[in-house]
Amino acid sequence: MKKIVVLSGAGVSAESGIKTFRDSGGLWEGHNVMDVASPEGWTRDQDLVLNFYNERRKNAIKAKPNEGHLIIAELEKYFSVTVITQNIDNLHEKAGSTNVLHLHGELFKSRSTLDPNLIYDIEGWELKTGDTCEKGAQLRPHIVWFGEMVPMMEVAVEETLTADIFIVIGTSLQVYPAAGLLQYVRSTVPKYIINPNMPDIPGSSNLHLIEEVGSVGMKKVKKILLGEGKK
Repeated sequence: MKKIVVLSGAGVSAESGIKTFRDSGGLWEGHNVMDVASPEGWTRDQDLVLNFYNERRKNAIKAKPNEGHLIIAELEKYFSVTVITQNIDNLHEKAGSTNVLHLHGELFKSRSTLDPNLIYDIEGWELKTGDTCEKGAQLRPHIVWFGEMVPMMEVAVEETLTADIFIVIGTSLQVYPAAGLLQYVRSTVPKYIINPNMPDIPGSSNLHLIEEVGSVGMKKVKKILLGEGKK
């Protein structure tokens, strides 16, 4: 069974109504991103950061997967599929994808500020000051903030190196280190880039550029991959 690796970004979730800060000049729902997505912001105003992600969770609980998510999940019927996502929501999982690697963390998880190996599921939408790990330390959102290491990057590179088909959907390929994954795809592997505003992709071979939103682009890719596009 051939292996598909999907690299997904904020554009996929945007179709489900989840906004991204890059669409609003560095502001994320009215906040400077460094105030709500950096260790310094956490140190300055812990309550602001906790409330910010509580609101994101409220919205994400109500959000439903769109056709782009659903088609990616459906491809598991025909291929081995690994999703590497830059998104912190759980819409890929809601759609039915079973192998999802979150590069930038997960909105519905918290982790200890004392021991980063202590990670917990968040029931519902709220994480508050005073919510602690088993060692008594405050819990923080399980999100990779600006200036922090991306712990899942090595695993993502390993997955990418073994891809037979590589799909990029809903990402500008401007956020590193995630954008660098494209350079690890073997030259013989077909690469499908789905984006309504096609990014500049220097030095890549075997590219198939699809200038569409994610849901429309995934329909086209599915037809190609299943051979329907040749009929």
